Amino acid sequence: MNEIDAKTDALVPAWLTLPDVAERLGVEVTRVRQLVKEGQLIAVRRGENRVLQVPADFIDEGRVVKGLTGTITLLRDDGFSDEEMLEWLFTPDDTLPGTPARALRENRGTEVKRRAQALAV
Repeated sequence: MNEIDAKTDALVPAWLTLPDVAERLGVEVTRVRQLVKEGQLIAVRRGENRVLQVPADFIDEGRVVKGLTGTITLLRDDGFSDEEMLEWLFTPDDTLPGTPARALRENRGTEVKRRAQALAV
C-alpha cells in the first residue's frame, strides 16, 4: 500500500476512507482491510495524514464493482504496481470510451479485461 503521486491522485475523482467503504458495503472495517490484502480492492495512502483510501468508483450499490477484482488480478499479474493500476483504471481510453473504471461501473468488464490482457502481450 503505497502513497501515490499527485498526477495519479488527480485522476481519481473521489476517494473513500476504509470506514466509509465498510459503511457502503455493510461490513466491518476489518473485512475491508481483508479485501485490500487479498487484492480485491486497491487502497493507497494519501493526504497529509497518509490515511488509507479507496477510489469511490470501486464501490457501487453496496458491493465492489463487478469485474474489478479480476481486472486487478490481470494487472497485478502483468507486473503493475497499485499506483500504475490506478493510473490505468482512471486514464481515459478513447476505444472504450471513457476510463476503464467507468466501463466497469457500466458493466462493461469484458471490454476492460480484454484491454488489460492485451497489456501483457
